[in-house]
Amino acid sequence: MNASVEDIDARLPQHQCGRCGYGGCRPYAEAIAAGESDINRCPPGGSIVVGDLARLLGRRPLPLDPEVGGIEPEPVARIDAATCIGCTKCLPACPVDAIAGAPKRLHDVIDAACTGCGLCLEPCPVDCITLEPREDASAARRRLDPPPARLDAARQRLRERAAELRERYARHERRLADSQRRRRRQLDTADGDDVDTRRREIAEAVARVRERRATAR
Repeated sequence: MNASVEDIDARLPQHQCGRCGYGGCRPYAEAIAAGESDINRCPPGGSIVVGDLARLLGRRPLPLDPEVGGIEPEPVARIDAATCIGCTKCLPACPVDAIAGAPKRLHDVIDAACTGCGLCLEPCPVDCITLEPREDASAARRRLDPPPARLDAARQRLRERAAELRERYARHERRLADSQRRRRRQLDTADGDDVDTRRREIAEAVARVRERRATAR
């Protein structure tokens, strides 16, 4: 049975953790729709998501692929205030913008937005970020069937972050183009200088060097 990418994505938990092997829930949904990936590669969703996808696609439910890990209590990121140096390296790593901070200022995690994906750990140069459980196993099982409002909010944060990154890239490209235009104008101006003037300046510089050498002898 065929299903749209939107229908598949609507059944994923929007953790954007990448444990499925893709960059987020939407790319994973696209891979499932294209027949490039199976339905059992979402540890945060576990058996509930596998069952939902199996019913949607008319497939047989599968156990969670051991390659992607198991269902675990949902963690939350914590930042050690005494160690954080405000480098901001963790900010672009967070796929859901759950970290608040600014250069040379203490960062903090927005619990309600954090999905516990752990992608902020590696970029931190001082290892001040840890993952701590915020629920027990029974709460983790209940969490596998989140309310639609939570999923919609997660998708909206992801869309806003993607739009912001696109705008940042566009601004960078505009700055680069402006810099290149200024450089070309400078070169054009230099090429238009009087050739005789430049030859005279070079000759005078060579003469000064020879004079210094003669004096030193």
